[in-house]
Amino acid sequence: MSKYNHTLALAGVRCQNCVNKLTAALKASDENVELNINAEKTLLTLTTDLGIDEAITIVESCGYQASLVVPSEQPAQQDNADQIIDSNQSRPSNTSSSIKLALLNVTCAGCVNTIEKALTKLSGVEEVSINFAARTASVDTQLPASQLIQAIQAVGYDGHEIIDEEAEASQKDSREAALYQQKLKHSVMGLGVGVPLMLYGLLGGPMSVDSSLQQGIWFLVGIITFMILWLSGQHFYRGAWKAFVHRSANMDSLIALGTGTAWLYSMVVVLASSHLPAEARHLYFEATAMILGLINLGQAFELKARGRTSDAIKRLLNLKVKTATVIRDGKEQIVPVEQVMLGDQIRVKAGEKIPVDGEIMSGHTSVDEAMLSGEPIPVEKQTGSRVSAGSINGQGSFIFEAQKVGNDTLLSQIIAMVSRAQNSKPPISHLADRVSAIFVPSVMIIAIITALAWYNLGPQPALVYMLIAATSVLIIACPCALGLATPISTMIGVGKAAEFGGLIRNGEALQKASELDVILLDKTGTITQGKPQVSHFQALGDEALILPLVKSLEQGANHPLANALIAYVQDTASKSSPVELSGFESHTGLGVSAFYQQQKLLLGNDKMMRQFDIDISAVETQAQSWQAQANTLVYFAMDQKLQAIFAINDPIRDDSLEAISRFKRRGIRVVMLTGDNPQTAAAVAKSANIEEYYAELMPADKLNWLSHFQQQQLKVAMVGDGINDAPALAQADVGFAIGSGTDVAIESADITLMRSSLHGVSDIIDISHATIKNIRQNLWGAFVYNALGIPIAAGVLFPITGWLLSPIIAGVAMSLSSITVVSNANRLRLYQPANPQARVKE
Repeated sequence: MSKYNHTLALAGVRCQNCVNKLTAALKASDENVELNINAEKTLLTLTTDLGIDEAITIVESCGYQASLVVPSEQPAQQDNADQIIDSNQSRPSNTSSSIKLALLNVTCAGCVNTIEKALTKLSGVEEVSINFAARTASVDTQLPASQLIQAIQAVGYDGHEIIDEEAEASQKDSREAALYQQKLKHSVMGLGVGVPLMLYGLLGGPMSVDSSLQQGIWFLVGIITFMILWLSGQHFYRGAWKAFVHRSANMDSLIALGTGTAWLYSMVVVLASSHLPAEARHLYFEATAMILGLINLGQAFELKARGRTSDAIKRLLNLKVKTATVIRDGKEQIVPVEQVMLGDQIRVKAGEKIPVDGEIMSGHTSVDEAMLSGEPIPVEKQTGSRVSAGSINGQGSFIFEAQKVGNDTLLSQIIAMVSRAQNSKPPISHLADRVSAIFVPSVMIIAIITALAWYNLGPQPALVYMLIAATSVLIIACPCALGLATPISTMIGVGKAAEFGGLIRNGEALQKASELDVILLDKTGTITQGKPQVSHFQALGDEALILPLVKSLEQGANHPLANALIAYVQDTASKSSPVELSGFESHTGLGVSAFYQQQKLLLGNDKMMRQFDIDISAVETQAQSWQAQANTLVYFAMDQKLQAIFAINDPIRDDSLEAISRFKRRGIRVVMLTGDNPQTAAAVAKSANIEEYYAELMPADKLNWLSHFQQQQLKVAMVGDGINDAPALAQADVGFAIGSGTDVAIESADITLMRSSLHGVSDIIDISHATIKNIRQNLWGAFVYNALGIPIAAGVLFPITGWLLSPIIAGVAMSLSSITVVSNANRLRLYQPANPQARVKE
């Protein structure tokens, strides 16, 4: 069949996930398709068996738009086909993207270190972050996913790219459910043989070979035990062999060496007992079976407990809607949400979830946005209001226009951000990473030294003591607890923050939020409601001319105060004719200016008036009175003469005072920074119980104050709106973008708060403290466990107590160490910030 070349113009393809989604859809219809998407993601070139109509239909079914650019009904020449490559290989050499991989056959921190090294060595890989708890890797790279997977396979492991987070979560649940059942079955096998053998020994049965009959019986037991080792422990031995072939070592290596050595020694005793001293003829078949049974049981319990750590992502994924009621050609039709296109009109009925982001065209309702923002009170929506995917419609019905679909919706961005943050590592994990990198080889060396010490210096039977001690060292020294200590708490902490409307960008921000000394608060929209209104107005000239001029001036501005002035003018002089201005100019931190009939207009604060030599003494008394009432003053001058003064009031948020008190109870120094005048700043600071504030600040001044505190070796947070305070937010140790929820804020801030309340900042700080405390507990527990367990297993207490740790007890201890870490981390799921108003989403 002839292949065809198609060149399509694309719309709505924004990121690598979009590219991956398109690639998967096209390859599902034509597995031999060859395609290329340009760097701007605006052009798709295909060599395929599909007709043009089929290709466009597939693209549109993914939620994107496509149109034909080049006539495509000519069969492709082979030369052209050779030039078209897979989209995974089409990434420009100077462009990086983040690829997320699911990792398979990863059993411990040693595996993580091996994979991390293999990926980091690749030219074109910028950063690798592996989450052992989630068995995922995030790689910032210029390379295709296929090359990353090849590198992982080259060191004995496997993986695949995560294209659809929801589908991957479902597949992971299925894999882990099957693995859990498999672990239980393997545990039953091991314990089913090991427990009877152990009871036989405890009841006085001989565990040695003293006759031909015993030799035959124990040989049969040895064969049965070998079958149990193979059936319930083959994954350990396969993992150990792969690690050996690739010149590395992991937890499987330790378990395989320990149990394998015990079994081989026992078989030597059975087959060649006459060559061994009588006191060295003890058998350890029960130990090999019991150890494997206990380790499998422990891993099953760990798997069950670890599965709960991804609850936050699962809850977010559950918000996604499967279908949407789209109005096309005047008819309503239910389509998969993946087929919703930009500009589609969508009907949402009472009680339904909203499928994509958009703007209401008709209808009135209230929408529960708690699952996204943490705000428990439904928000009233009407024509022109924005709605977000995942939020729940109330009793009303409405029609809205789709403005963001697929991975571009706010919900999808939140899911992606939470997922990335859960995969990242806080700085506190670096010590554990360094220890994990050398842990398994070090344990093997310690086991060898232990064996040599017992063989040369130990009492008789030295061979038996050597075997017990060396095996116990290998079994007890599991690096799992160390590998799980940080990522599992990080996952739960980031997920808990998301439940309270806080999107943490990475593990570093999570940790730094627990170390803050100073928190700098912007005034407008942070401490105050951000909805200013004109409270007083005094005209010194012709009011009928002043108000239309002010309206025209502010229509070119982008500031909350401008919106307040426009609203006031519209209410007061709604019938006034529009005024044409020229030479409009915005003066950062001051106001705006323009020309009207060759007369210069100035609208701004008192600093602007002084800069342009405008006399404002005529309203000085009135201005001071209004400022004392926490009003912000805006002056209007024309032709070098003051014409009017406006007082604008932005009330303090109802919960700002309590939230600021929470900062202080944490021992955090609270400072307010504002561009407003000192009198208004003083009134707001007094109402909010803030002792330290700085007024009349330009954006650069805020940055200077932040640097001033950092130079005192203080950890400083900046809380602002994510756009106007961008320089300070970027410079801060932790930048909080409060109440934004915008694409810019999500991409730029360290932490984005989805609700406009300072309680959100306090909640995240509380959660950060709890998470880092939990990580420290886990790390200390893992370090102490190994620091005590390995020496005890090696026999340091034997000279004092005459007691040597059994390999079976070592197996129990190893399993309990991981279960303890996972269980301790899961306590975070029950944590509640110290906020009586906090509402955790269920």
